[in-house]
Amino acid sequence: MYISKVSLVNYRNFENSYFLFNKGINTIIGENASGKTNLFRAIRLILDDNLLSYAYKLNENDFNRNLINWKGRWIIISLEFSEISNEEAIQALFVYGSGVIADDKVKKATYNLFFRPKPEIRKQLSELKEGDHDGLNSILDKITINDYETFFTGKSTVDFNDKNVQRELMGDFENVIFNYEIDESRFGGRIPHQLSISKEVSFTFIKALRDVVSDFQDNKKNPLLTLLKSKSEELNDDDSELISNKVKDLNETIEDLNDIKEITNNISETIKEAVGTTYSPSSLSIKSNLPNEAEKLFHALKLFIGEPGEDYEGSIHELSLGGANLIFLTLKLLEYKYRKEKDRIANFLLIEEPEAHIHTHIQKALFDKIEYEDTQIIYSTHSTHISEVSNISNMNIINRFKNHSEVYQPFKGLKDEERMHIQRFLDAIRCNILFAKSVILVEGDAEEILIPIMVKETLGVSLDELGISLINVRSTGFENLALLFHNQRIKKRCAIITDLDKSITGKVTKAYKLGLSRKEKLRGLKNRSKWIGSFFAEHTFEIEFIKAGNVDEILSTIEDVYVDNATIKISEGDIKSGDIKKYGKRILTMAGNKGKGWYAILLSKYITPSICIPKYILDAILFAKFEFSKELLVQMIGYVLGTYKESKKINNLKNKLKSYDEGDISFDDIKKSLEEVLNKNEPILYILNHL
Repeated sequence: MYISKVSLVNYRNFENSYFLFNKGINTIIGENASGKTNLFRAIRLILDDNLLSYAYKLNENDFNRNLINWKGRWIIISLEFSEISNEEAIQALFVYGSGVIADDKVKKATYNLFFRPKPEIRKQLSELKEGDHDGLNSILDKITINDYETFFTGKSTVDFNDKNVQRELMGDFENVIFNYEIDESRFGGRIPHQLSISKEVSFTFIKALRDVVSDFQDNKKNPLLTLLKSKSEELNDDDSELISNKVKDLNETIEDLNDIKEITNNISETIKEAVGTTYSPSSLSIKSNLPNEAEKLFHALKLFIGEPGEDYEGSIHELSLGGANLIFLTLKLLEYKYRKEKDRIANFLLIEEPEAHIHTHIQKALFDKIEYEDTQIIYSTHSTHISEVSNISNMNIINRFKNHSEVYQPFKGLKDEERMHIQRFLDAIRCNILFAKSVILVEGDAEEILIPIMVKETLGVSLDELGISLINVRSTGFENLALLFHNQRIKKRCAIITDLDKSITGKVTKAYKLGLSRKEKLRGLKNRSKWIGSFFAEHTFEIEFIKAGNVDEILSTIEDVYVDNATIKISEGDIKSGDIKKYGKRILTMAGNKGKGWYAILLSKYITPSICIPKYILDAILFAKFEFSKELLVQMIGYVLGTYKESKKINNLKNKLKSYDEGDISFDDIKKSLEEVLNKNEPILYILNHL
């Protein structure tokens, strides 16, 4: 049995989302604050006995912040289980609880948590006339969190993420239509607490490794004590009595030491000297208080570890952060193994962000090796190294927006062969594609090296600040990765930058034919998905760089490429010629001489704020970014103005920018003012004119 689907409605980050899981190892990928922890908490509210009581104590902060008003709304957490065992005892549990019966056998089960208004509130809502918004608001205004209840159901058959289902179950607030009675055949019948599935499964949650040293010092959180306690319960009576007797003997031996007796007498005499016999204690002794119960004795046991390659064994607090985290994770895994040994109907292991402070090789090795038979494992991570060894078919990606998150399954709708190609293509570098807010794919080292530098120098912000990940595909095989960006899969923008490789002589070459063919393929992808955009250099990046107006920067590199004066002079003439046949051949020769990647590194030394970014690259950035906030525009414009020499016109523009920031003048006003003063090739002007 395994969790096949988790649906979340109005719960924390998730307004209306679902996760799909498979047997074995599953991965949840998402940036910080995207909702990975909240997903795990939702699962734990139903399956974790340690957290089950909190399911009854949800509050207004658990509602999604995208809701204008939480009052009257419901929170729904629904777990779907697949491949229910045919064993009679297990079948009986689900038949009476949460199972959906097909062919006399339960193949699938659901378990749902509804956090909803209490019956009296739902009754009042159901009695409203259709369209009575005043009556609705009157009821909602009086609702407090004390008017809510937690309700568990099973055997539901509906899709809780369906808006129509939500309106039928929770109410149509727009049209003021509410039902009081629930169709149990569709939404599920109430499950008594005693039939809770959490009592029948092995469930272990390993939290994110933040401060494990303090956890080791906390008896409630110390995983070593948890393990020792579980073993102490297995001690037989003879072993327990033997330990108890030895501790009693040790306590008596310590108490019988002459020094201990002497100190005891000295304390007693000093008290009498200080306050007299009347007020002195009737008796006083120093006793050794080592506990003789096995469980309490285990509390005194500590773990000592030596770092790899060292002879010294130290306590946990002496370890590196990575070492301490690795030990903590190992103990929690052992705790899971102990639980799994007990006879349970299913085994679940949730591991939250195991990568903290752990070496990249260990991250990958852990993920690759932690696989237990008959166990569903769900990781959450923002590590590209764990993502690299994750299976795309078992992956959910969380994308964060203001007040809510969306969940994507990158495998949906793909053929097996397409999944296989993408899986092979995603190495640790290309895995950035799974974390980015938007993506630009490039084909070579020159673009990978120079585009981020050009953007930073001309706009004052990095691609990361723009929320764009630039990924070097190191080929022209964009189609495999581009398939990921689709309404069914990852709903993020993907801009593809590639060369058409048109010959500078005007001849139709094989390279140009391939470029045109690539253009048609990418246009076909774009037509099938609004999330994909393709942008082309007519020739190559190096030639387009000169065409954009960056002759001086290329001239600066000539003496770094050539040492012969005659060659240097000829090269300068070619670059300055304005003839694409001459400067095109020369720049390709120079880049070929050094290697395109090395030449790009060399050229990067001469990139300044006055550089001109080729238009097709700016178009790709505009497609990927799509929306520029006012705050970001003010930041970029302010940076650009700072690169100009101070003058009356520039100072005037700075004042106008301040007025724009404060809302005193419009976007069109500031744009027009900038166009009158700035260099016409400024990238910021191109961006402003295309917003």
